[in-house]
Amino acid sequence: MSGAVATGNMMAFQAKTKLDFDFRRRGIIIALMSGMFYGWYTAFMTLGMSTGTWVDWYGVNTAGLSAFAITYLLGALGAATTDTFSALWALSIATARGRIGDFFRCMKTRPSMVMAVAAIIGGPLASTAYVIGLQKAGSIIVPISALCPAIGAILGRFLFKQELNARMMLGILICFIASCMIASTSLGGEAPEGLMVGLFFGFIAALGWGIEGCVCGYGTSMIDSEIGITIRQVTSGLTNLIILVPLFGMMSNHDVSTFSMVQQSFSNGDSTLWFMIAGLCAYVTFMFWYKGNSMCGAALGMSCNGTFSFWGPFCCWLLLGVIFGLDGWTIPPVAWAAAVLMVVGIFVIAMNPMDLLKKKEDGHYETA
Repeated sequence: MSGAVATGNMMAFQAKTKLDFDFRRRGIIIALMSGMFYGWYTAFMTLGMSTGTWVDWYGVNTAGLSAFAITYLLGALGAATTDTFSALWALSIATARGRIGDFFRCMKTRPSMVMAVAAIIGGPLASTAYVIGLQKAGSIIVPISALCPAIGAILGRFLFKQELNARMMLGILICFIASCMIASTSLGGEAPEGLMVGLFFGFIAALGWGIEGCVCGYGTSMIDSEIGITIRQVTSGLTNLIILVPLFGMMSNHDVSTFSMVQQSFSNGDSTLWFMIAGLCAYVTFMFWYKGNSMCGAALGMSCNGTFSFWGPFCCWLLLGVIFGLDGWTIPPVAWAAAVLMVVGIFVIAMNPMDLLKKKEDGHYETA
């Protein structure tokens, strides 16, 4: 009898171990998909800012826009358009799933306020810097912005006394070596004008997202990921649209109405579709990021999401350069190598690579 019980317990234990492993494996797949969708979000947003009325705003006929407006106002407007469509997608999906009431109830809680602060840092500030970097330097700034896990690890050490061991420091060093490889492309004669400015804003985006990652850890531990992302996207979209864009408009000193520019950005037939797709990709990538983190662990999920340092340049090259034939989206070989190296560095920061091959003696797989 005792032998049968022991056999039954062993079978139950093995079944649970397999379920845990399968659950973690699905989480890894979802987190990897978040990195891929981030690449498509980047590509479609950039395509939207390369068509329709945006061609006039950025082209030879600058429609009376000052240099400041071309750089900063248009960057903020592109981010605001994408984030607002992403917020509309989030609200629509929450409504369709019968969870819109949860969204409004959570808005009154302290964790939602923390999430809103994170959205302001990662949305209007980091996202606008990211868009400016893309417009100045192209998709080469994507791996630079992927420094956010490394920056998050450093900030976590100083702000929250989190562990920063030798392995994590090695991963940070690998990431910065990759960044230097990317920056070295500015030394060549084929470097686009404004590359160094673009790289600078890419780093500002990484800093903002690194801070957001630290702050979001608190908020998402108490709020369902779907509701948390809706709060983030709505806050980011509204803050971009009603604060940052008008502020840059007032600072631009141009004769064109900022309200009219916002109206054109949302109604232009040639570009609006691409912004809508970019907004959906932005919603999906954040959803998969948080869901993947909850399934396979934040450290491993963060490293899987960091693969956008490869997917960003790849998706931009494929969509903008190959499919639509736009100039300026060819990536130097050293940048491709640096993007892959950045992914390696992010994995080293997030986890011990040997843990992927280890299995505990009692049959449990190691988790991040």
